[in-house]
Amino acid sequence: MKKIFGILLIFVFAICLTGCGKEDKKTVLNKLDKKVNNINGYKLEAIMELINNEDTYKYDVTVSYKKKDNYRVSLRNKTNNHEQIILKNEEGVYVLTPTLNKSFKFQSKWPYNNSQSYLLQSVVNDMKSDPKLSMRKENNCYVFTSSVNYKNNANLTHQEVVVDKNYTIKSVTVLDDEENPGIKVSFKSIDMKAKFNDNYFILEENMESVMNNDAELVKTVFDEAIYPMYLPEGTYLETEKTVELDEGSRIILTFSGDTSFMLVEEPASKEDEMIVVPTSGDLDIFMDTVAIVDDTSISWSSAGVNYYLVSSDMSTGELINVAKSVSALPISK
Repeated sequence: MKKIFGILLIFVFAICLTGCGKEDKKTVLNKLDKKVNNINGYKLEAIMELINNEDTYKYDVTVSYKKKDNYRVSLRNKTNNHEQIILKNEEGVYVLTPTLNKSFKFQSKWPYNNSQSYLLQSVVNDMKSDPKLSMRKENNCYVFTSSVNYKNNANLTHQEVVVDKNYTIKSVTVLDDEENPGIKVSFKSIDMKAKFNDNYFILEENMESVMNNDAELVKTVFDEAIYPMYLPEGTYLETEKTVELDEGSRIILTFSGDTSFMLVEEPASKEDEMIVVPTSGDLDIFMDTVAIVDDTSISWSSAGVNYYLVSSDMSTGELINVAKSVSALPISK
């Protein structure tokens, strides 16, 4: 009897060893893919950090997804507690900005035209698309490394995705070629069985809800120009013009030289009634806000100021570099 019991133990142990051995890259990825992409909806909460040189911008992120193509992404800035919402439904893609009482409507392929570190499907699809995907085991978790596609930030080239033994994504870190992190997302909770009512992804319902919670516009004292700290080589500030408005001033900065561009700044104002603004270009999250980006321009609102940056000489990446450097400190003229 003891001999038979011993043989059974050895047999069970051998099966366990065989099962563990099968947990290779392909097996784990297939199970993760099935868990993420074969569901009707999910809701997650996360903390996202955007790192720009010495500055870090932190967001509380809540993502709601309903099959087949409904997304609601709440981005609450942890510094000023202001919230913006990216909403995708059958009508299109919107960015809701309650402090301005505006919704910007995009003709966009978001979220499929770019990597999105806070969306489970995007992270998994990046992993599936990379023929050089690698995996290692670390602290009872699987750590994947895959390429990414951040078309507005080519410096970000790959991501590290930590997956636990239950095939749940715990964190995503997006890095450059020198292993410097540009984006960090830590997932606090993920409900893979979430259900939503019929109004959850409707624009008007969302705007009304957010307005009730976060409708105050924090105004900046805006009486002089706010300059970019970064300029392309051979570029200089040529003119600065001030135009008086009904409320405040519009400042137009014109830069000339090897790479010319114009930066327009004016006080942001809140609309009396909610409006929807049709928008060309695409959306991008950088610094403390969601920006509108196209091939020749970027527009964004931050701390009570509207910015519009335009150039026919710069790439989109260069435009974003200038936009990210806008500071209240003066540059030499």
